[in-house]
Order: sequence, then C-alpha cells, then structure tokens
Amino acid sequence: MKRGIRWMAIVASVVLVVAAGAIGVALVGNSYAFDERHVEIPVTGGSLSGVLTTPKSGEAHGVVVMVHGDGPVDATQNGLYDPWFDGAAASRYATLSWSKPGVGGSDGDWLAQSLPDRAAEVGAAIDWAAAQPDVPTSTIVLWGASQAGWVIPEVVADRDDIAGVVAVGTAINWLKQGQFNLQAELDHEGADAEQRARAEAASTSTNALLERGASYEEYLGETTEADPMTRERWGFVQRSFRADATSDLTRAATHHVPWLLLAGEHDRNVDVHETAEVYRGIFGRDVEVTWVDAVHSMARPMVDDSEFIGFVTGVFWPRALLAHGVIDSYRGFLDQVTGSH
Repeated sequence: MKRGIRWMAIVASVVLVVAAGAIGVALVGNSYAFDERHVEIPVTGGSLSGVLTTPKSGEAHGVVVMVHGDGPVDATQNGLYDPWFDGAAASRYATLSWSKPGVGGSDGDWLAQSLPDRAAEVGAAIDWAAAQPDVPTSTIVLWGASQAGWVIPEVVADRDDIAGVVAVGTAINWLKQGQFNLQAELDHEGADAEQRARAEAASTSTNALLERGASYEEYLGETTEADPMTRERWGFVQRSFRADATSDLTRAATHHVPWLLLAGEHDRNVDVHETAEVYRGIFGRDVEVTWVDAVHSMARPMVDDSEFIGFVTGVFWPRALLAHGVIDSYRGFLDQVTGSH
C-alpha cells in the first residue's frame, strides 16, 4: 500500500512539473514588449473600435496603420497580430489597428462596403491619428494584407503623408486572383479531372453572373457552388470583382515611397509572382520583394497544414506561427524608413 502511495505521489509530482513547465513556456512565448490600449475612431455613421500599441519603454517615433485583408477581422485578429505589434514596437513604432465595421464593437457592416469605402476608412483613421497628441504620426507606414492590395494603393496615391508601405501577400486583379486560388487549391487537394471540371464550371458560371449584374436570386438559382455566398457577400463581390490595382499603383508610384512586398513561397491564395513582377515594373528601385517559406498568411506551412500544430503553437509560442524571417524583414524595413525619413 505504501509503495502504491509513493508511486502515485511521484506521478502527481511529474504531472505538476510538466504543467508548470507548460505554463512557463506559454508565459514566455506570449510575452511581448508593447503596451496596448483601446481607442475609438470616429467615422461617418459611428465609430471603429481599435487598439493602439506602443513600445513598453521609450517613445515611438512613427506609427504603423494596419489594413486588414478579407473577412470579419477584429483589431488584433484574435491575437495573431501580436508578433507584428511586437516587431513594430522593437523598431520604435506604435501600431494602430481597428476592427472592421460590424466586428468587435465597430459600427456598420464591412460587407456593405466597397473597396473605395475601405480606402476612405483608412484615410479617416489616419486623419484621426494625426489629430491625437499621443499618436506619433510624423512617420506613417501602411501595413496591408491580401485584399488590402486594392485599398492601400489608393490611399498612398491620394495622400502625401505616407512614408512607407508593407504589402503582405497582395494581389493585382480580383478575377485573376480568384482563378489562381481555385487552381492552386485544386492542386493542393489532389482533385481529379471530374472534380476540376465541376469546380471550374461553377467558377465560370459565377463570373458570368457577376458580369451581367445578376440578382442574388438569379445567382442562387443558377450556381452549382458547393457553398453558395450569402446575400451580403454576393453584394460585396458584385461591388469589388472588377478591381485591378494597376492604375492606383501607378499613381502611388509618383510619391516614390519605399514598399516592402512580403511574398509567401507557398501562397495558394495569390499569385505573388505576378504581384512581384507588377510591383517591380511600376515601382522599380522603390520596392523590395522578400520571399519567405510561408503560406498566404505568412504562417509556416506545417502550422497551416496541421490544425493541432497550429493550435499548440498559437497557445504556447505564437511568434513561431509566422515563418522564419518575416518579422526580421518587417523590422528591417521599418528601420530603413526611419533612417530615410
């Protein structure tokens, strides 16, 4: 009996040690060198709920304004932006980010917006920041992911206070991006000829409906998509599907601000090779293209492919979600902007 009690005590001790170690790892892995406070940004029709992060020690000498990609994204993307906030803080930058309309306490509905509406929203947020005595707007850097590639160029083209741009997996043409994504996903899933034909036919039909301005009822009646869009999503896509960034990029290039394109070598959402080619053709020496071993979100492929690995990494060491070199490249670019501004 005594031996059994001693054995259970040893097992309990081991469990406690392992648990304590796991808690310690989680605390270290989730420790960041920035402070965060809530802000409310007034816009037409209400306000946007956001966060402003600043370095824990010392003053920031610039601010990064974050422009989300597609979807109902909140100000921190459920904490996934923390490594970006931390990288900016380490380079002496504050970061301003807000929840999309209708998300996380923000008024409105992001699906009711157009891409120009999104650009106007970014402009309003920058104007608000410039009016705040505690937001360092002497150097403003725009950070934008994915769909922001159709938003940021318009902002840069129409303003003269942007010092640099970080573009993360951005695209050029909406319809071409959709086709690339479709083929890349079919390749990734190992689709057979029948599956490919079915998916391609559904895509062609949807594009034809968009081109002729079909109603949502027509779309529902004719689509063969396995997961049809909601009415709200259909409206958003109708307002956006003709988007092509080339014209706004060309206008933005006249400002000669530095751009950093972070391109994932395993991006299945966007043809970043096309984006890199277009950016280089338009910006010339003003753009730096950095290739990383990452998927569209800048996450490591193994994290993206395994839900379990992604969950464990996100809980215990969220910094490791992003591919090697992503934050280093980000920081290096911010330092470069600071040195040249």
